[in-house]
Amino acid sequence: MDGLTQPGTETPLAALQRVFGYPAFRGQQQQIVEHVVAGGDAIVLMPTGGGKSLCYQLPALLRPGLGIVVSPLIALMKDQVDALRQAGVGAAALNSGLPPGESGAIERAARNGELDLLYLSPERLAMAHCLDLLRRCRLALFAIDEAHCISQWGHDFRRDYQGLGVLKEQFPATPLIALTATADAPTRRDIAVRLHLEEARLFAAGYDRPNLFYRVVEKRSAREDLLRFLRAEHPCDAGIVYCLTRRAVEETASWLSARGREALPYHAGLPPETRALHQERFLHEEGVIVVATVAFGMGINKPNVRFVAHLDAPKNLEAYYQETGRAGRDGLPADAWMAYGMADVMNLRRLTEAADIGEQQRRIERQKSEALIGFCETVGCRRQALLGYFGERRDEPCGNCDNCRDPGAESWDGTVAAQKALSAVYRTGQRFGAHHLVDVLTGNATDRVRQLAHDKLSTFGIGGELDARGWMSVIRQLLAQGHLAPDPEGHGGLMLAPSARKVLRGECELRFRRETPRERGRSRKSGGKAAAGIVLDPAAEALWQKLRAWRLDEAKRQELPPYVIFHDATLVEVARRRPGSLAALGDIPGIGRSKLDRYGAALLAVLRDAG
Repeated sequence: MDGLTQPGTETPLAALQRVFGYPAFRGQQQQIVEHVVAGGDAIVLMPTGGGKSLCYQLPALLRPGLGIVVSPLIALMKDQVDALRQAGVGAAALNSGLPPGESGAIERAARNGELDLLYLSPERLAMAHCLDLLRRCRLALFAIDEAHCISQWGHDFRRDYQGLGVLKEQFPATPLIALTATADAPTRRDIAVRLHLEEARLFAAGYDRPNLFYRVVEKRSAREDLLRFLRAEHPCDAGIVYCLTRRAVEETASWLSARGREALPYHAGLPPETRALHQERFLHEEGVIVVATVAFGMGINKPNVRFVAHLDAPKNLEAYYQETGRAGRDGLPADAWMAYGMADVMNLRRLTEAADIGEQQRRIERQKSEALIGFCETVGCRRQALLGYFGERRDEPCGNCDNCRDPGAESWDGTVAAQKALSAVYRTGQRFGAHHLVDVLTGNATDRVRQLAHDKLSTFGIGGELDARGWMSVIRQLLAQGHLAPDPEGHGGLMLAPSARKVLRGECELRFRRETPRERGRSRKSGGKAAAGIVLDPAAEALWQKLRAWRLDEAKRQELPPYVIFHDATLVEVARRRPGSLAALGDIPGIGRSKLDRYGAALLAVLRDAG
């Protein structure tokens, strides 16, 4: 226990200010906290970075007894425990990574009422010994993080999550709160049924991440485009780059490292000790980039990830939302950048058709991949498209995506162009790839075209109205709209889909996105340095760099990630306000009583030394 107040004697807002240093709640946080403090059960849907953890941490401090948090990963538990201890909260975790003897000490502290919060994995909780320990403790609440793992529809299935219904069965009077960032209607129902939370109050905060800037670029030289993006907008920032294959991960990490960025590979084929080391460096060092497959990300609590980039399209919009959601957890501006092209469309189509699943599930997967393709191809607001997929309506364009901020595309009537492209596919035998088809359409008599006598076809040279890039765009969008299909044998060829017949007969009109070249290296930021993704005046920028250097030294001394000491947002406010006293320092969001006592004098010394 923190020993500063007794449970039940403090309001939620007072506890928020005292422990965490925040002057006000965000969104539905206060209603959730008050509901759970009063003993109510809850299902909470809140986007990554929305402040889910406070929704169970504060009630655990305000209710008598021990708060039990079920969390999926050791790294995530350690992050949460370290941050709570920095804030003066009694917290611990029981997991397989503990040294001998430490588990017994933590269990004794839990039984003796010396802890506010205890983190457990679902596998640990399933043990009879652990349930017996809980029966001997006074319990404040249960919190289940990443609750979508409970559902058979969930994105990251964990078998032991499905056994957590035992909590309501054995501890019916203890409030239970289930939290997740992504859960569609079937997943919500599954969570409620499996946890016996049918009567629990649902708090749905929505899916919008207003601080994320969504951007999709045409895939040409994807690595070069990525490097230009990083140099222009994130020259010193930490971020994640996702690739489809392990080979692409390792090659991209090496390529970025050779060009001056600290880039580390992460995928399931690397030795466990290498993965652990790279994750540790990402968390503890500044400006590190992790290049990864989807094996990396769940449980990463680093708040100052300033960008998430996809060099290959993810499998669906749920995956895209979860992966991009790892950027900007601190609420400061961050980027979701993706390179997208024809190979992505073909791969998504091929993976769906080749999957060993039933026809009903295949239809669902087709709809999901088509929604992702539609998001990439849209000429409208990307945030409207993304939120619409999750059932949220946004009436006005967001103003914070590439299509809103810098319109580079318009739609055009592509019916005739589509008929020409489909005819070329048909007359060449439905077995050639896009580049060969473009050569035929544009009248480019390559050796291969002449060898196959495709320069004698009626479709040879009929596409003079578009250049090669324009025809590649047409063929990509025909694939995206389902009028072309990839060769099922996986040889890269294209064939007509059933709907192509209507197009060729002129029975439907097609509209395409017209690509407009954008200025190379153009940045969405108007000036200033890229520190923390925001613009500071020169004096504040220099002070921010000094504060960040102090934080890094302090974090190394304590063997902690820097963000556990202070978030970027807190140090940015210190740099802006330049407080001259402990009282003024204590008014800055993110500096609670414990951190003020521990670090206040050191922060003021940095400010004085900076002049």
